[in-house]
Amino acid sequence: MTTQRTFGITVLADFILNEGVDGVLDTLTQRAGVTAVALNPTVTAASQEGEGSFQPPTDAGASPRIFDRPLWGEKSLWVRSGPSYVPDQSLYVDTPYRPRPANDLTAASGHVIGDFIDAAIDRGLEVYLQVSGQSAPGMNDEDRPLLPGGGTPQRMADTGCLASEPIRGYLRGQVANLLREYPNVTGFRPDWPEYPCYMLDEAFQDFSPHVARWARSHGYAFGEIETQVAAFYQYLHGSLTNDDLDDFAAADAGRVTQLALLRQYPAVFDWFRLKADLSVDMVRHWRQIIDDANESDTRKKLSANAFMPPLTLFTGFDFGRAAQYCDAVSPKLYTMHWTVMVEFWGRRLLEHNPGLDETLLVHALANLFDLADEPPGDHLADFHYPEPHEAHPVSAEAQRRRIGQAISQGGGELSVTPLVHGYGPLEDVAGRFELVAGSRADGVWINRYGYLSDEKLDAVGDIWRRENQ
Repeated sequence: MTTQRTFGITVLADFILNEGVDGVLDTLTQRAGVTAVALNPTVTAASQEGEGSFQPPTDAGASPRIFDRPLWGEKSLWVRSGPSYVPDQSLYVDTPYRPRPANDLTAASGHVIGDFIDAAIDRGLEVYLQVSGQSAPGMNDEDRPLLPGGGTPQRMADTGCLASEPIRGYLRGQVANLLREYPNVTGFRPDWPEYPCYMLDEAFQDFSPHVARWARSHGYAFGEIETQVAAFYQYLHGSLTNDDLDDFAAADAGRVTQLALLRQYPAVFDWFRLKADLSVDMVRHWRQIIDDANESDTRKKLSANAFMPPLTLFTGFDFGRAAQYCDAVSPKLYTMHWTVMVEFWGRRLLEHNPGLDETLLVHALANLFDLADEPPGDHLADFHYPEPHEAHPVSAEAQRRRIGQAISQGGGELSVTPLVHGYGPLEDVAGRFELVAGSRADGVWINRYGYLSDEKLDAVGDIWRRENQ
């Protein structure tokens, strides 16, 4: 473990192109005092409406977000993109997936990414490439997760199957390609080497043929697991009662009742263990492909982004065992997502169990997700995606508790550097940042630069300097 705590900010290349290499680095180092940056190997340009993608992107089924920092003079706009380098197709021969082809933006602006990496390293910063942890461009359905029984889950995040060899092959080629282009980077920050759980269906991933083969080869009784998880899924989609929810909505958050309910489906515990094993194996794969591709004398770091406890029970990420392969992990303090999950899960459960009491259900879900000691609302509408000016209704104590759980689960064997989202009003963002900066965590990251006004950067910089004198 290093003695210096990490303070990193992720910067999309859009803003590097807009503000300039030195402009962004001056802002980050002088205002915030960062020690690390992460960026994506993509270059962009403003485009006409309907061309490319809208930024900021739609999130959680809605798009109330706007940038705090103007991008080409706008707080939201359409942009088109291209890779920052010309991909080497020969590195992807063992996968059906191919990287995006270079285009005019690559030729015109691609060099800026390399310029930024070199300039940041010259200033003494660590530099990471942030990429998807388990997906490939143009994914085929056979490489997407499935529900027990083979159904297609309703999902917010289009992630891939952790056991898919075609996806793993693509990641191998991508890492080799990136290290060839940018050999000076400190390391990689793969996003989600796990199964997201924003929606209820996502928590029941993954029963695809890839996982079935992987599970059986690792000694799991996959058929029995799938049968019992399917039964549990069906129970939640038609048999859930207010009596079931009573204890979950009570002060102890239904801990005993939760275990009793799962005991009816004992193979569900094996399913949780299976997902954890899959996540650890994907992290192992990341470590291997980085080491295999690294031709420098300096070991490249692996710092994974993941969900926070207790949601990792559903996603599979295992802080303790990930330490065998990861140098660091950044559990996401994305409080706007935690609250909207109550709405997502709640509406699905109400739809399939129309006799449920909405307030009871809301309190049960708020407890399950550990949003506060007292549920911050009584109705699903209270858990909408926050507008830019709205504080996120997750208590400071719950955030401290979850930060502490992540640190404890890491066991001191890897750096735990929670990832705070920059979205939200100044006081709310600064408050979340201060909770991490003042904790036992080994550092903190903020996602993303576009949501960080100069006032926010000044605020977090003041907090960081005060906590690390």
